[in-house]
Amino acid sequence: MSGAGRRLVVEADGGSRGNPGVAGYGALVRDAVTGALLAERAEPIGMASNNVAEYRGLIAGLIAATRIDPGASVQVRMDSKLVVEQMSGRWKIKHEDMRRLALEARDLVQGFVAAGGSVTFTWIPRAENSAADALSNTGMDGTVVDHVFTADTLVDEALRPEAAAPAEAGSARHTSAAIGHGTPTRIILVRHGITDFTAQARLDGRGGPDPDLNDVGRAQAQAAARNVAALVGQGGARVITSSLARARQTGAAVAAAIGAEALIDPEWDEQNFGAWDGESIPDLIASRPDQMAKLRDDVDFAPAGGESHNDLVARVVPAWRRVLAEGGTTVVVAHRKPIMVVLAHVLDIEHTKAWMLAIAPASLTAIEVFPTGEISVAFTNRT
Repeated sequence: MSGAGRRLVVEADGGSRGNPGVAGYGALVRDAVTGALLAERAEPIGMASNNVAEYRGLIAGLIAATRIDPGASVQVRMDSKLVVEQMSGRWKIKHEDMRRLALEARDLVQGFVAAGGSVTFTWIPRAENSAADALSNTGMDGTVVDHVFTADTLVDEALRPEAAAPAEAGSARHTSAAIGHGTPTRIILVRHGITDFTAQARLDGRGGPDPDLNDVGRAQAQAAARNVAALVGQGGARVITSSLARARQTGAAVAAAIGAEALIDPEWDEQNFGAWDGESIPDLIASRPDQMAKLRDDVDFAPAGGESHNDLVARVVPAWRRVLAEGGTTVVVAHRKPIMVVLAHVLDIEHTKAWMLAIAPASLTAIEVFPTGEISVAFTNRT
């Protein structure tokens, strides 16, 4: 079945100097239509066999393609006959390490299929896989590569002085910029599924009634869990949730899907709306229009017994920094306003504009922070 998303090509390879020996993998993603390089990855993996390294390269390439478009039609091109035949279902997998890796790769394939895309596998001669081979050697040399490329806009090109000069016949100019260097710390922010309060447009903050997910919310939590699993695989991330029931229940589904244990950090709780908790938002707008406008726009305003926006920032931003300090990949299951706080913080958006960020129930937002300090918001509000 052909996917409704982009058409991508994944080229992947892996190698071992000794088989088993010092091993590494390499993978890249291209646009199937233009041939433009969209992402490249390489990493050392210690002592391993060639086949294990090749599977690790495949998984890295599929993960990179998922970040670009989880509903893409993907053609995987590899010079490993073993991996191509096993992933195509024509050869059995006998080795336990490869069986585990093949299952992880198949989970990623299923993620594309579930989103309307597809994945096919094609064997190519080694000479046609030179770019991935070079990256795998970079990995074996001990170097980590994790680059995402974005084409410069036509407007940017037009503003450059040299853009006015005609291109030579038969030539083409392609410009791209890498976002960050090295292996980033990755954070996936997940908003909880809905409760009856969500459906009724009632405020429900820290210290309020704390309802459970309803039937729709439980289904949303399972969908979010599948989406997270497609991105990180089994055992690929830590899970942190707020202390509120709807976040804990959504987080439990996510943790089960990726084989993790959910840890609770109350600093990710929703804003405390004090005496207004449980009140209908339309009723509050009708009865207290000026105060509701302050709740939206005034960073220091708080309902009686509740928190101001600045109070929320003062606990969420340190929690965000603690997650960053852990490194690796972390899934944080929280609420609309804490996620909004993080996005406003990393993008330097003023408070009155941050309300324009859409953060739907059970949606995913992904942020990558590189060792060099660059930050990439990979996607927002994905459901």
